[in-house]
Amino acid sequence: MHAAVQPSKELGVIVGNDALPRSEVISKVWGYIKSKNLQNPENKREILADADLQKVFGRDKCTMFEMNKYISQHLTKV
Repeated sequence: MHAAVQPSKELGVIVGNDALPRSEVISKVWGYIKSKNLQNPENKREILADADLQKVFGRDKCTMFEMNKYISQHLTKV
């Protein structure tokens, strides 16, 4: 069992406010990205953030590799 992490209120808008394992947070963020069709059609590795994701990423787009770095800043160990 992975240690649970607590999402910030900004990230909580996307993944919920309950403490979750980190892998579950990433999984929920991907679900959100796919459900809102936020991957750049020309470059699937690029995520085009909507207003809620911009609050997490601090920018309007990022690559899937950068995404984890930005998400980490919104997680605290429980």
